[in-house]
Amino acid sequence: MVNPTLPVSLLSSPCTSFQLSSVREAELERLEAARPRGLGSREQGLVLRMARPPPPWLHAAFLLLWLLSLGRAIEIPMDPSIQNELSQPPTITKQSVKDHIVDPRDNILIECEAKGNPAPSFHWTRNSRFFNIAKDPRVSMRRRSGTLVIDFRSGGRPEEYEGEYQCFARNIFGTALSNRIRLQVSKSPLWPKENLDPVVVQEGAPLTLQCNPPPGLPSPVIFWMSSSMEPITQDKRVSQGHNGDLYFSNVMVQDMQTDYSCNARFHFTHTIQQKNPFTLKVLTNHPYNDSSLRNPPDMYSARGVAERTPSFMYPQGTASSQMVLRGMDLLLECIASGVPTPDIAWYKKGGDLPSDKAKFENFNKALRITNVSEEDSGEYFCLASNKMGSIRHTISVRVKAAPYWLDEPKNLILAPGEDGRLVCRANGNPKPTVQWMVNGEPLQSAPPNPNREVAGDTIIFRDTQISSRAVYQCNTSNEHGYLLANAFVSVLDVPPRMLSPRNQHIRVILYNRTRLDCPFFGSPIPTLRWFKNGQGSNLDGGNYHVYENGSLEIKMIRKEDQGIYTCVATNILGKAENQVRLEVKDPTRIFRMPEDQVVKRGTTVQLECRVKHDPSLKLTVSWLKDDEPLHIGSRMKKEDDSLTIFGVAERDQGSYTCMASTELDQDLAKASLTVLADQATPTNRLAALPKGRPDRPRDLELTDLAERSVRLTWIPGDDNNSPITDYVIQFEEDQFQPGVWHDHSKFPGSVNSAILQLSPYVNYQFRVIAVNEVGSSHPSLPSERYRTSGAAPESNPSDVKGEGTRKNNMEITWTPMNATSAFGPNLRYIVKWRRRETRETWNNVTVWGSRYVVSQTPVYVPYEIRVQAENDFGKGPEPDTVIGYSGEDLPSAPRRFRIRQPNLETINLEWDHPEHPNGILTGYTLRYVAFNGTKLGKQIVENFSPNQTKFTIQRADPVSRYRFTLGARTQVGFGEAVTEESPAPPNEATPTAAPPTLPPTTVGATGAVSSAEATAAAASTEATAAPIIPTVVPTTVAATTVATTTTTTAATTTMESPPTTRTKIHEPAPDEQSIWNVTVLPNSKWANITWKHNFGPGTDFVVEYIDSNHTKKIVPVKAQTQPIQLTDLSPGMTYTLRVYSRDNEGISSTVITFMTSSAYTNNQADIATQGWFIGLMCAIALLVLILLIVCFIKRSRGGKYPVREKKDVPLGPEDPKEEDGSFDYSDEDNKPLQGSQTSLDGTIKQQESDDSLVDYGEGGEGQFNEDGSFIGQYTVKKDKEETEGNESSEATSPVNAIYSLA
Repeated sequence: MVNPTLPVSLLSSPCTSFQLSSVREAELERLEAARPRGLGSREQGLVLRMARPPPPWLHAAFLLLWLLSLGRAIEIPMDPSIQNELSQPPTITKQSVKDHIVDPRDNILIECEAKGNPAPSFHWTRNSRFFNIAKDPRVSMRRRSGTLVIDFRSGGRPEEYEGEYQCFARNIFGTALSNRIRLQVSKSPLWPKENLDPVVVQEGAPLTLQCNPPPGLPSPVIFWMSSSMEPITQDKRVSQGHNGDLYFSNVMVQDMQTDYSCNARFHFTHTIQQKNPFTLKVLTNHPYNDSSLRNPPDMYSARGVAERTPSFMYPQGTASSQMVLRGMDLLLECIASGVPTPDIAWYKKGGDLPSDKAKFENFNKALRITNVSEEDSGEYFCLASNKMGSIRHTISVRVKAAPYWLDEPKNLILAPGEDGRLVCRANGNPKPTVQWMVNGEPLQSAPPNPNREVAGDTIIFRDTQISSRAVYQCNTSNEHGYLLANAFVSVLDVPPRMLSPRNQHIRVILYNRTRLDCPFFGSPIPTLRWFKNGQGSNLDGGNYHVYENGSLEIKMIRKEDQGIYTCVATNILGKAENQVRLEVKDPTRIFRMPEDQVVKRGTTVQLECRVKHDPSLKLTVSWLKDDEPLHIGSRMKKEDDSLTIFGVAERDQGSYTCMASTELDQDLAKASLTVLADQATPTNRLAALPKGRPDRPRDLELTDLAERSVRLTWIPGDDNNSPITDYVIQFEEDQFQPGVWHDHSKFPGSVNSAILQLSPYVNYQFRVIAVNEVGSSHPSLPSERYRTSGAAPESNPSDVKGEGTRKNNMEITWTPMNATSAFGPNLRYIVKWRRRETRETWNNVTVWGSRYVVSQTPVYVPYEIRVQAENDFGKGPEPDTVIGYSGEDLPSAPRRFRIRQPNLETINLEWDHPEHPNGILTGYTLRYVAFNGTKLGKQIVENFSPNQTKFTIQRADPVSRYRFTLGARTQVGFGEAVTEESPAPPNEATPTAAPPTLPPTTVGATGAVSSAEATAAAASTEATAAPIIPTVVPTTVAATTVATTTTTTAATTTMESPPTTRTKIHEPAPDEQSIWNVTVLPNSKWANITWKHNFGPGTDFVVEYIDSNHTKKIVPVKAQTQPIQLTDLSPGMTYTLRVYSRDNEGISSTVITFMTSSAYTNNQADIATQGWFIGLMCAIALLVLILLIVCFIKRSRGGKYPVREKKDVPLGPEDPKEEDGSFDYSDEDNKPLQGSQTSLDGTIKQQESDDSLVDYGEGGEGQFNEDGSFIGQYTVKKDKEETEGNESSEATSPVNAIYSLA
């Protein structure tokens, strides 16, 4: 049909010399009436009314409608006679790939082939400059082709010809271009020589052997082998990464039984290059023993390898990103170390992995997603886990896209004066740019063409002429690539022509579907019509359907469809026609089928097969045995309607199939033959054929065809000695559930014909099953098909529901209608919804499936929903309204949570429902725990029904308080919670921390501990001897500010003997992996640290401590190394300390606080622990004992010994001796010994010591008081706290004690 926008001025031009046919004249009259008028007198009024310029949007709408009305391009058939007659611009038919990599050992071949009429010529450019082939003796072009051949048999280097090539194919109608072909020569460089030292690694540690292959073109294939060319066995512990490196999640001692060599295989040269092998040396604490490696779960513990949590070997860190191009494969990789070997699992945030495109590789360490599209972008994460813990790595995937076609320009063939368009529409990321060229030159530099208009990605042609022929190129590109497409514009003037043989004769079988073809060609595109028997109207609609290519389909052949069919193709240049003679033949049917038989061996059996067929067709009857062609031997006789077997033997047993066929159709019938042995042969027919299921009905026939009914008739099968009681009629349709049979109706066994009620627009096929008291027969062979006419639906889908799958949506679902209720083609559903009780307008959408999701809905809001069926014949009845709800969310906290304590035994709880339930409340969850100071009890969880708002608990004791946490639940989960504590009992005083009871002798160091994380902690001070402890050097983190939330209580006392003080946190051992009972034994410049944990052997820890200046230091601790000594501490400084796992910093002890002692006290404490000092004290004690004995003897004999008289001046009140009545027995002229100290007022001050003989003697005061004449002490204590504040405690020197006794 001619394009409606064809300019009439051209068709009616005086230079047109051909005679217009009546068809063409009528077409021109229609165009004349439809075309826009000029400014003649008849249109004056219209012009005046349109004096105001129309708005811009009206121009855009007219332009869009005009583009849609442009004529479709003409397709030239592949018929060689037409191809050779028509003139065509060149078209590229074959070319090399864009990235063309060649083998340097072979000649170079760059392909470029094109077709056109006349045949095109070729030339090339290299690096955008003309490539003169004639000047290079090595380069030649194939005959009748543009393919370049570069020959190196006479020498030359292929690398000299690398570059970018482009082929141009040209004839008188235009020039076509190939892609820009980048020629590269394959490279396979040698591996650099290197000497590799043995790799020494501890057993259980991770290891990466790097490959680093030489860069080849294309990239080589990497694989690992031993130096003896044995492949390296890979598993989830040892595997090769995508980068070619070999990863060991943990090294075992058996790994050093072989060496490891990286191999690179280069594709073009077919060579394999091998890297110098790595040799492993595995350090182990246990000798190699095969028995320790046989049981993988116990392998590590048997080898003494410490278990540890996973850590990633590749990629590093916790997050990374990756870019992939659309259409390529996305490969994500995660390789982790750990003991035991971690398992890897993959997930996508906010969705599922695309199951149809995703697959796991390399023992689940790699995830490959094929043919990536934009919806595959997002965040993926891999989870590495073993029994020690888990870690994960997040990979952010961005999908970019090189240009890809949305509308690739196609060749445009038009008739003179027609309009057309070329569309070049591509997409990509980033958005590609479009550049138009004509005959290889930019469109901007081409000669102007008034019939051509460029509108972005579209070129519009108006009133095309022969001179408009050219080849246009569209180049669309972005940073990731480009697309180049050629499309020619050819102007042809060809009358209609039939392409199929004339006067065809077609025979078809009754009730079958038939298609009559009538291929044609012409320019402008002809209009095709079909007629029957040379008269009547055009055949289209009802039982006929005409396709766009001109084929006529008859949906179900009847006898009256027989006749002569004529197809007529017409355009403005003429018409052409062809005829097809259609004959309708009767189907081939077996009306007497062979029956199942049980016969005695040696007897004769006959299998019947009577056939009814069209007498004009040649019938062939053949037999199959067990679905294989039956060989007719001497014991068999084949006739037209039967098969006879004489002297039946056991080998004759099996299934026999009668196959009746003509050149148009065939029919089959099957029966089984059972051969009995002599002793089992029955004596009569009833014994041989007991009661059994009936044989299948046969010869189904449809008559009395109507729009909603049909009569089905059948011939009953043998009842096998049991009367048939019922017939079950089943049907099958080929649109919704082809191949699935459904029960239609049931009839008594006395009938063999029934009228069946049918539904509109169903292509029925029926079968019949006979039933007796034994059972059901096999189904009959199906009848011919019968399609009923269509109608509007008479019902709507059932089970309509509206439920939310997320908090901001509602999914509307229903049970789709089946074939018998669709009533017509293109069954669809009109879905309507609106919020309930708002009286807002209905929202509606048409859906072809069985669900629709309404998005952006409020949380848990009721909606009115209607679903109505519709097909091409109309809509169904008005649907019922159902109520659905949008998605639920977590509920808000319960309101007015009240705690009442009427007595010391019970606590009453009350609450109100949440203000915003956000869904259907499923209940409440209450968690409560008893506490008394810092002690916590076991948490108890109670679940209540949604209607319960009260609860009473019985207190375990009258002292403890309770902390309650209450929250509501919906189907989504547990919502916002409210936490309250029970009030303190009226007679309960506020608990205060009791001061510690100090022994008489205390040390000048304070350990104070407080942590909000501890659930039950108590501080204790113990005197203990310092063990021999390894010294570790801390790592200082300078200028680190640490915010602390702990509360420290300090108490400083003095003591005369300096035992070491231990600061300790007593905590119950938890069930999960944890660190507890951290103990600190501080001194002035060092501290000893110990702790408890439930980690596996071999776990490393880190000790972190922070001083008062907020300087943080960390000390790595190797496995099983306790206690630890912290050195380089500052005297009198307060420190906070914690211990955590080196592999997982989240697993940490509670934070404790301790203080070091002053420097002087620390020195005295050190002297007290020396052996020589202890020996000196013992010698002095012995000497004192001897002096006492001498004095006692002298006193017993009445002798005198010097006693210092009391001074005239009484002692000052500050002298403690005045109070307790003690006297100084030393001589008045005694001089202070060397080492004594002088006080500020010039008096002699005794040397004080941190040690005391009291600690080494047996008594407390150590006084002798026999007769009152001798009163003294071995040691004198001076309480300096009263006079010197918080200074370090000092004891009286034992040397001065001797002078006091002299």
